[in-house]
Amino acid sequence: MSRVRMLAAVVLAACVSSASAKAQDLASIWKGKTVTIVVGTSAGGGYDTYARMMGRYIGRHIPGNPTVVVANMPGAGSHLMGGYIAGVAAKDGTFIGAPFSAQPLGPVLEDAPQLRYDPAKLNYLGSADVDAFLCIISKNAPVKTFAQTFESELIMAGTAETGSTGYLPVLLNNVLGTKFRMVVGYPGTREMTNAIEKGEVHGMCGMNWSSIQTQYAHLLKTGEISILAQEGMTGHPEMDRMGVPRTADFAKTEEQRRILEIVYSQQLSSRPYFVAAEVAPERVTALRRAFMDTWKDPDLLAEAEKMGLQVNPVSGEDVQAFLAKIYASPPDLLKKAKEAIKVKR
Repeated sequence: MSRVRMLAAVVLAACVSSASAKAQDLASIWKGKTVTIVVGTSAGGGYDTYARMMGRYIGRHIPGNPTVVVANMPGAGSHLMGGYIAGVAAKDGTFIGAPFSAQPLGPVLEDAPQLRYDPAKLNYLGSADVDAFLCIISKNAPVKTFAQTFESELIMAGTAETGSTGYLPVLLNNVLGTKFRMVVGYPGTREMTNAIEKGEVHGMCGMNWSSIQTQYAHLLKTGEISILAQEGMTGHPEMDRMGVPRTADFAKTEEQRRILEIVYSQQLSSRPYFVAAEVAPERVTALRRAFMDTWKDPDLLAEAEKMGLQVNPVSGEDVQAFLAKIYASPPDLLKKAKEAIKVKR
């Protein structure tokens, strides 16, 4: 063997040995441990469904193959859970947050000091899907088309004024001039859908198309609910085929469109997951890799297909970059977007 080949073989062996040692070190972090996925919504809804499915498979992709459990901590539009992950839970990569889609936009859309933590500093592992947000109404609602919401009042359910289901109708009131009246305080989509069925409210905005497909398709099929509008700058192909209008198409000025774009940007990370800011970079990298491998796992995909769940994962790096771009929007525009989601009292 030539001297050059010998040197190359030594370097290669050293690299392999180093990679093996690093893999063993990572495995020792999680081996024998329990990883807890904390869902910032109530049990039984779409976010909970995705998190529990992920929990059944991600343990096989995290180094050391830890046990994985799922817990629910609803409240304040997922910020109760966010504060727990950021301030109380262990910072060793054994706690993963599963929030509402709006939670990462907390620094943009809410009064940051009141959150008691900074969502912008969290390490996002990725998003399980890119979804369509919809306004739905009951068969007994006093309007049948989105255009009629500019003339007649609709009572809409929401989790909290700071949650997407709470402020998306308010956004439409303030930017476009619709006449939605909010009733907030529902724990999650399951309770809001029940309220629609019982006639307590006329509908809600912020329902995911994937949730309708998996949990409420029977209500859509029987006509108990109908889809009033799409909430996004671009339409979902299936919604477009159904002729469901896009709220953004009712904007009259470029500023209105840009405000809607900032708020609607959350659909690009519609099923986000994160760990605390203090989790070591190599652990974040390992969890991001495990996250993407989980959503490509053939067994998970087979289960998702049976359940009718959309799976279109976005990497943690892409989610982080997307959020950084939103955070860097012109301050005056961010201020207007923040004001646009507040109830006028």
